[in-house]
Amino acid sequence: MGFPWAQQYEPKHPFMRWIDERLPLPRLVYNSVGGGYPVPRNLNYFWNFGVLAGIALGIQIITGIILAMHYAPAGDIAFNSVEHIMRNVNQGWLLRYAHANGASFFFIVTYIHIFRGLYYGSYKAPREMVWLLGLVIFLLMMATAFMGYVLPWGQMSFWGAKVITGLFGAIPLIGEPIQTWLLGGFAPDNAALNRFFSLHYLLPFVIAGVVILHIWALHIPGSSNPTGVDVKTPQDTVPFHPYYTAKDGFGLGIFLIAFAIMLFFAPNYLGHADNYIPANPLATPAHIVPEWYFWPFYAILRAFTVDFILPAKLWGVIAMFASILLLFFLTWLDRSPVRSGSYRPTFKMFFWILVADVLILGWCGGLPAEEPYVMISQLATIYYFAHFLIILPLIAKFEKPLPLPTSISASVLHGEAEEAAPLGTNKTATRAKRTRAAPAE
Repeated sequence: MGFPWAQQYEPKHPFMRWIDERLPLPRLVYNSVGGGYPVPRNLNYFWNFGVLAGIALGIQIITGIILAMHYAPAGDIAFNSVEHIMRNVNQGWLLRYAHANGASFFFIVTYIHIFRGLYYGSYKAPREMVWLLGLVIFLLMMATAFMGYVLPWGQMSFWGAKVITGLFGAIPLIGEPIQTWLLGGFAPDNAALNRFFSLHYLLPFVIAGVVILHIWALHIPGSSNPTGVDVKTPQDTVPFHPYYTAKDGFGLGIFLIAFAIMLFFAPNYLGHADNYIPANPLATPAHIVPEWYFWPFYAILRAFTVDFILPAKLWGVIAMFASILLLFFLTWLDRSPVRSGSYRPTFKMFFWILVADVLILGWCGGLPAEEPYVMISQLATIYYFAHFLIILPLIAKFEKPLPLPTSISASVLHGEAEEAAPLGTNKTATRAKRTRAAPAE
């Protein structure tokens, strides 16, 4: 952030000075997450979810590496190798449940992180690159999760792979060759399993690399805050450590408690029973459905039922991908100079309507493709695109925002910031001097 009042790293031990001169890794850590990184003093608990997403990624990488040691990506033994992990590998059931439920928790904290960014305007200048890199991480997460869901090679794994890769077949001319290239054949089999296993193992490390870029891009303008007001004075910030490491530690404790409850008491609650049936290309499940975190996009995909110029299936594919790609242009769709939704009453109302709309899409995506769910999906899909393409630009143009606080300190201390003495001065002496200078009543 380049604040002149930020504490500078000064190693005291001779060995640490020697390390710092040759490999300034301690300095990098200190300036990134230590006392040398000043952070707005008014961050609430919604700012915990970025750290929690990083923790969830770490859980996925560690458990995934160990699971890969026992998994066999071959059509005739993949399902049995998963059962072997569950029954014969020491603590294998724990590793597998931690990995499966860890994916769900990863998406939970990521979705909350995204909606926090939407509400507080984290996509606005000067943090556009932070937002764009976050969306890249989200897309990589979706690809990784889809391929991971195929690996157990149960009924839902097989048919999910067939349906999702079949979406590419809707693309004119090049669709079917792309589908065949993705699967390594005309249907999911050994080639598809090997490809998906390889990419599923690789992509989390790619995600980790993009996360580093995401944090790097964040440290250039600094963290946003609930008011959307820029940092102006030293009183607006506090060191990241110990203030926010303690706050993040509390959030991590709550996260791990919820994760442990799910892991030990309801490990299959977010899964699908059909995936405990070995894959059978000759028996189609009654209701093919992806994992819950794809349901809103699955509902958008199924909302198109009429051929109009293009086939309905192709319209669904276009709309599904557009629903995510649209977020990349959010910075330019919302031109309001006010960042935080807390000071935008009209925006706030439509934001909560959007949240309800996405929840409705998720609810419809997990249900069979029949009425009235298809019609509800269609209405919710119309509103989703209307919100970003029509409502948001109009709000930015006509809304009258509430007055912004003069500074972050003013919003936190409610006027006490004006009494704060300049950094490095004796505040008690300053107040005493003001008292003596005041006229007697």
